[in-house]
Amino acid sequence: MYDFLLTILPTQISLDASLLLIFASLITALLTTLMGVGGGVLLLGLLASFVPPLAVIPIHACVQLGANANRALILREHLDLATLKIFAPSALLGALAGAFLLIQLPSTFIQISIACFILFLCWGPKLPHVSFSPLGIGLAAGITSFVSMFIGATGPLVAAFIKQMHEDKYINLATFAASMCIQHAPKLLVFASLGFAFMDWLGLIAIMIASGMLGTHVGLKLVHTLDNRDFHRFFNLALTMLAVRLLWQAYTSLSASF
Repeated sequence: MYDFLLTILPTQISLDASLLLIFASLITALLTTLMGVGGGVLLLGLLASFVPPLAVIPIHACVQLGANANRALILREHLDLATLKIFAPSALLGALAGAFLLIQLPSTFIQISIACFILFLCWGPKLPHVSFSPLGIGLAAGITSFVSMFIGATGPLVAAFIKQMHEDKYINLATFAASMCIQHAPKLLVFASLGFAFMDWLGLIAIMIASGMLGTHVGLKLVHTLDNRDFHRFFNLALTMLAVRLLWQAYTSLSASF
């Protein structure tokens, strides 16, 4: 077994690091399924701790695409198809814009902006109805997909937006998962066109996707025990913790620059 793992796992990182990331994929998929959000950001942070910088976002996109595709497939009966039909083309345009402009927005600006908007969506007044019109959904999809090309995980922002549209926990989980598939898929094409060597990491990516599927299965078993009100309490708590984490990261970056 040891020799087999050494054969299929990447040589750029240690076997222990690969095994930790595989276990993390399971736990973060379970967390996202149970609390609605949070696993993708946590996994991104762990990848950044062990994987070369240029490989972090491509690997994260692959693993998250697999995890979210599995979740969306299982919950396909709960998908908000009307929203997704608007989200998909707008997200693609946002990703293409990010790929062609190739700009690097200041990380602290992005972190503070996303954190404040997440807190507003969780604890502020409900957005006006026009925000969920085709124009509002299209703008949300395009902007978050554009920003996602540079920072990797805008899932909490998308999740907070979708949360305001639906009370049902399963519609939230299914539509959010499908939205993340739509956001992550163009990244793979972009990074492949830029020459990223996906084959070097294929073994690790495949096993992380498989462990993520197991985490999703366990999470769905547990989420049945929560009613919609409890689910939204956990959802808001998870989003708030992520927003505070973003603000802390921005603060420490700004402090270090002075």
